[in-house]
Amino acid sequence: MFELDWYFFAAGIPAMVFAGISRGGFGGGVAFVGGAILALVVPPGAALAIVLPLYMLVDVATMKAYWRKWDWPSAKGLIQGALPGVIFALWVYTVVDADFFRLLIGFVCIGFVGFQWARALGWFRRDDVPFSRNVARFAGFVSGFTSFISHAGGPPATVYLLSQGLSKTAYQATMVVTFWVVNWMKVMPYAFLGIFTWDTLIGSLALAPFALLGGWIGVRAHDVVPERLFFGLTYVLLVLTGARLIWVAVS
Repeated sequence: MFELDWYFFAAGIPAMVFAGISRGGFGGGVAFVGGAILALVVPPGAALAIVLPLYMLVDVATMKAYWRKWDWPSAKGLIQGALPGVIFALWVYTVVDADFFRLLIGFVCIGFVGFQWARALGWFRRDDVPFSRNVARFAGFVSGFTSFISHAGGPPATVYLLSQGLSKTAYQATMVVTFWVVNWMKVMPYAFLGIFTWDTLIGSLALAPFALLGGWIGVRAHDVVPERLFFGLTYVLLVLTGARLIWVAVS
């Protein structure tokens, strides 16, 4: 399927460190950059299988720092909506090929950066809105779908949570607990589809120390590193990665 060669580690190590930092300290909204970068050197399905256990590992390792600091109504609504989103994504995965997922992941990467750029220019209002269970569930549905196909469930949840006016720590804690549950939802479907293999398990084990390192850095950088610096670099990586995935898919 793939080899643990120089290309694998050259892409996988920085990808998992960045993903760990995002999940450990910056809400995990751009953690999907890890899977997207890895999909440049291994098949998309293998990338999904490799990074899922790593994201779950980072979530467990960093959960203590944010324990009970989450906004439970928002987390509950997102989780309830994510389940049908995961089920729908399971069906989609059975009827399309690998290039479709490369294309979709590529557009998610570039689309997310475009949205953030437009938001920074003030094209979208950020006024706080009252909590709505149905809106939370809709955001959860989209998050469940995109999380299943590319581990990119963070952006839809981020858009919703930003509208709730949460503090930085409450936002981070809500993302951690939400996607800890969502990731468990994906384990059985991935196993059913045969996405997990001995090769992907070995790949996960090989990259686990770097994912944990990223999570450790993220927790400590939560109150220290300017978000603008971290996200600016991540957005550049997302654009380059997205463009490359789209190129590979269409060519």
